[in-house]
Amino acid sequence: MNQKPLNTVVPDIYGLLENLSKGEPLPITEEALDETMASMKEAILHWATPRPRDTDFTVRMSNVGKPSRQMWFEKRDPSGRGDVDGATQIKFLYGHVLEEIVLMLVRMAGHNVTDEQKEVTVNDIVGHMDCKINGQVVDVKSASKFAFNKFRNGTLASDDPFGYLGQLAGYEKAEGTDEGGFLVINKESGELCMYVPDDLDKPNIDTKINSLLDELKLDKPPEMCYNPEPEGLKGNMKLPKGCTWCKYKHECHKDANDGEGLRTFKYSTGFKYLTKVVVEPKVDEIL
Repeated sequence: MNQKPLNTVVPDIYGLLENLSKGEPLPITEEALDETMASMKEAILHWATPRPRDTDFTVRMSNVGKPSRQMWFEKRDPSGRGDVDGATQIKFLYGHVLEEIVLMLVRMAGHNVTDEQKEVTVNDIVGHMDCKINGQVVDVKSASKFAFNKFRNGTLASDDPFGYLGQLAGYEKAEGTDEGGFLVINKESGELCMYVPDDLDKPNIDTKINSLLDELKLDKPPEMCYNPEPEGLKGNMKLPKGCTWCKYKHECHKDANDGEGLRTFKYSTGFKYLTKVVVEPKVDEIL
């Protein structure tokens, strides 16, 4: 069976939806609508029914691509895993719903969606992939404008704190494919993009898994995930963006500022976490 290339998915969806402006109805059937609604129902029920908190740390396909140092801290912090605030839970909910809508549009535009939530295993690491589109593994994501641009501009490989590329590589290893990618919707604008990374941008998943499992056994944390970067031109240094969201940043950088730890300053653009203060910023410090 001939499969369409992934790079035609987004143009085909846009072309289909633009027919609405011409007064043409979309080719949606009752069967297709029922399928989408059933998938949404399942996603909402899954979101609304959390699994019992597992105090045993587990390496899964969804986290195997994350930085080893972050995983090292997480393994040793069972009480802190899984804490999510109310606003973030809402984001998870509409993210799940948006992703089902995107797959509905993919099918409506004439592309083949299979293997949704298929369980796969690589080197005893288990995961559930989103789906295949046209025979290739595709991870469907909803993203903020900032995250969306990393996919659209093809810069994910240089800033992948959630380990998405490792996750994709694992699913592809299990399925014996290598031309998959990410179908992403911008939650703010409704834009879509299909990002198919180069092979060189994806880690060797066997090496990644073996390295991670070895580093998790270390008595001391592995090397830093990201190096501090300059803040201004006067010698101050700050955490890079990949570190700012991490819940372990203060423990990870407890030796910063000559043992004082991170210093947090409130700029107009948000908090910045300084690892070295040469000149005091002229903004409020959060103590």
